[in-house]
Amino acid sequence: MNYFLTILMLFTVTSYFGQDIWEQRDSVNGPPRAVCASFVLDGEAYVLGGLDDFGFRRKVYSYDPSTNDWDDEESIGGPDGDGLERGNASAFSIDGKGYLCLGQGQTNPYFKDTWEYDPIAQSWTQKADFMGTARKQAVAFSIGTYGYVGTGQDINGLCKDFYRFDPESNMWTQLNDFPGTARRQAVAFAMGDEAYLGTGDDGVMCNDFWMYVPETDTWIQKADFPGTPRAGATGWGVFPTGFIATGEDIDFTYKKDVWEYNYFSNSWVQRTDFPGNGRKNAISFVINGIAYLGTGFSGVFEDDFYAYTGIVGVKDKPTVVTSIFPNPSADFLYITADNQLLPGVEVVLFDAFGKECTAQCKMDLFPGKIKLNLQNLSAGNYIYQLKTQNGSINTGKFIVQK
Repeated sequence: MNYFLTILMLFTVTSYFGQDIWEQRDSVNGPPRAVCASFVLDGEAYVLGGLDDFGFRRKVYSYDPSTNDWDDEESIGGPDGDGLERGNASAFSIDGKGYLCLGQGQTNPYFKDTWEYDPIAQSWTQKADFMGTARKQAVAFSIGTYGYVGTGQDINGLCKDFYRFDPESNMWTQLNDFPGTARRQAVAFAMGDEAYLGTGDDGVMCNDFWMYVPETDTWIQKADFPGTPRAGATGWGVFPTGFIATGEDIDFTYKKDVWEYNYFSNSWVQRTDFPGNGRKNAISFVINGIAYLGTGFSGVFEDDFYAYTGIVGVKDKPTVVTSIFPNPSADFLYITADNQLLPGVEVVLFDAFGKECTAQCKMDLFPGKIKLNLQNLSAGNYIYQLKTQNGSINTGKFIVQK
């Protein structure tokens, strides 16, 4: 067993991919554009609508990272969707379907409709209208079986109200207001069981940063974003880290810096700059642990597109479902899988700052579970990554208490 684990750890070094690296990918189909919306379904991303040199659009394109290729999809609203062209809309995905709401169009400054996209039927269905006022430049994210939408700008000014959408009942529910200032063009993303919201324009540029806990419908202020206050930035989460990148600051400078937030330490660190032009109103999303960023406005509309691998990023599809117990623990814990763990399973451990600490933890492998000896680990928060020979990977967190 010890000989096997030695081989396992050596193999792990070559199994995980470069860190803090940007790679250029195929440009988005169609003309360059900004203020698009996006969501991810079944390992593919969808880019919706936006504004180009000729006006607002309702065209939709999908991206498959395995082939690095874009395809045309059914436009917003389907064959009868004329008049639904828009930008500055909000989008999220739940249980294999995508949702688009709000935004602004050529003749309609504020939408409040909601649309559901079924990728299997390749069709759009109109759902219950957004419960709040019609608006644009709101944020959106999904956690579990709900979508969340809030902030933005309506006919009366800036907003801070928040709502939850349940696709099963086709109903919107009002939640507690966002406790920061009312704003537009903020960044929001889900990471783990929580969501995060920051930056934006409340009349001046903002740099505050907040965590939303859906279980209790509460907001908790976190460490301020350390970059230049800005609006029109973009963000994404790959647990245990979240990112904010690009945007426009008070001096009308288009930014290209990238900042990483750590869930465990509540701290920020600057990462490698985005390699394209500085810009605002770009899109970003995550597929299988890899982030993608593209489109936007840099003084001209952009269509370039890049992939980003972070410090603990991986390029595998997460299919193994695991549990971990006891957690927290002082001496040992078990990682188990719903399916039988395959021979050759790999385990990599990181501390709260992204530093690998696998060698400090003795491991024993059993059918269907892994035992981790924690005696050589200091008290604190840790991340594990579990990979099997069939390419499945799972990431989770645990706490060591002394």
